[in-house]
Amino acid sequence: MKDDNVLWQVRHFVYAHFAETTRPPSVDETAAHFGISIEEASELYQELNNRHAFFLEPGTMAIRMANPFSGIPTDFKVHVNGKTYFANCAWDMLGIPATLHCDAVIDAVFTESNETIRLEIKNGELAQSPTLAPHASAGVTNHQLLVHFPLPFARWYDDLVFT
Repeated sequence: MKDDNVLWQVRHFVYAHFAETTRPPSVDETAAHFGISIEEASELYQELNNRHAFFLEPGTMAIRMANPFSGIPTDFKVHVNGKTYFANCAWDMLGIPATLHCDAVIDAVFTESNETIRLEIKNGELAQSPTLAPHASAGVTNHQLLVHFPLPFARWYDDLVFT
């Protein structure tokens, strides 16, 4: 395996690729970028997965998560500078504008009710009260909005997709 310097260069490339394109690079794209074999890039991906630097789809070399970015569509859409990113969860939907140092509009879906909400982030802060979509239930008021984490942080890596 390559030294740690190359390992962290690959990690940086993955995050930069996500930021530029809204999607993770394939292992083939990473291999081509670094002028290494697909096998070497795969080893680096696996090592970064083992170190929780990002997370692979089980049994593949496809990047599922590079927190706060999601490699698959989710109910947490973050609109920044004309691009739409998917976040892994409510926590990460706030992390994308922070990571990119940009204002954002976030569209999210409540897991239990399927109601949608829109948040606006300006200068790193919530710019206005969250807005429920017109079809959402009138029974939810803004001061009742909470982010729920089903597991304590110490157990997040037990099943990160569930968390």
